Amino acid sequence: MSGEKEGNSFTILRIYDEPEERKYKSEDSDISAQHGLEAQSQLDGVYDIPQWPPVSPARRSPVYQEMSSLTPQQWALQALDRSELQASWFSAGGPREDSEFGSSCLPGSRFGKSYRDNVGREGGSSQSSDGDQKRGPSPPIADEIVVRPRAPRAPLKVGRLRHGKRVCAIAISSSTHHVYTCGHGYIKVWDKSALHTWNKAPQAQLNFQDHQNCVLTCKLFPDEQSLITGGVSRTLTLWDLAPTPRIRAQLASTGPICYSLALSSNAQICLACFKGFVEIWDLQNQILIRKQEIPEYGSRCVDLTGNKFWTGGEDTRLYSWDLRSCQKLQQLSLHHEILSITHDPSEEWVLVGLRTSDIIILHSNRKEKFKASINKYVHHHNLKFAACGSYFVTTLGESIHCLAAPSLQRLFQEEESTEIVCCDVSSDNQYLVTGSKNCASVYQLLY
Repeated sequence: MSGEKEGNSFTILRIYDEPEERKYKSEDSDISAQHGLEAQSQLDGVYDIPQWPPVSPARRSPVYQEMSSLTPQQWALQALDRSELQASWFSAGGPREDSEFGSSCLPGSRFGKSYRDNVGREGGSSQSSDGDQKRGPSPPIADEIVVRPRAPRAPLKVGRLRHGKRVCAIAISSSTHHVYTCGHGYIKVWDKSALHTWNKAPQAQLNFQDHQNCVLTCKLFPDEQSLITGGVSRTLTLWDLAPTPRIRAQLASTGPICYSLALSSNAQICLACFKGFVEIWDLQNQILIRKQEIPEYGSRCVDLTGNKFWTGGEDTRLYSWDLRSCQKLQQLSLHHEILSITHDPSEEWVLVGLRTSDIIILHSNRKEKFKASINKYVHHHNLKFAACGSYFVTTLGESIHCLAAPSLQRLFQEEESTEIVCCDVSSDNQYLVTGSKNCASVYQLLY
């Protein structure tokens, strides 16, 4: 994966299919590789980033390739400081400038490398500008004891769930062992035995009182025992899923169509995105906290990370807002329509799916932003991070792409016969389910 500047704004990340396809030389200049290394060394010195003698690709062990997809938690097991670790996510080598966000710490030389390539320089710990204590030199960890995350190598299509109408939203609960397909007029509930069949009837069908209602979006609670749905209806519906699905509450919304939902990590706060505004709900007390106005054409999707939420839509701008004060924090022009926003399990990184299939990757707090290009114009662009954090799934038109994080190695690509509208990955990382024209396809993930 190589990095280059795009209009002094984004660092471009390359999605690659095989480890040997990685490139480490800058593509945007006539500077030699040696000069590039010198520049990186100078940059590391400025930001007090630990330096280590460069290792040629030929000397890197197979562990190096597998380490590139480690999650933050697994990096932490190797005694890396968390502030240093998170700087390495989705980053690429070489200095860059940020026209709207300003420059930031670049981990280039550390990204994707095993701990023995990342230990600090001699001289003990140092104090960073924000007061964080950085670690001094530590003994390397042997390759054979490195913890490796699970990442799927291929999908196996094992079943089809015949919803009967367009599947607009999907949720997989590993806790209740059920899949919920949502759309126009009803929600269908499928038990685990239906996942490996092609024509089995659903276990239950939950019909809406108003048959004109349509679920466009749903969010599963962290405990996977509850679900919230929204769509073409003036209510948001809270469902208890166990022991059998039933409506817990209906929250009267102020807009006719809810396009997107976002939940806080403790499921106490829910954001519902309508045209021109976002409703902020206290789910514990089932009360509307605030109705926040946002740009009318920047309200297709919403996501929540900590005390900050993100919105975007047709106006091509990504907005971030303070959850408590609702003041606008940032505004970033992405030049193409925004179709989806999601985040990784640590809530450190935000992924934005564009109509051009580009994936914008931003740090939720630091001023870092990157772009991964696939170059395909689509009507639906879904992004779903796996609960383990080592990979994410993006659906583009009829295509499914599974990409390792943070390396962006393409783990697999699958094609369907019809356009994919939505998708979900089970929290146990066993199943991927996609929704399309009138059914849902079930894939078992092979490791």
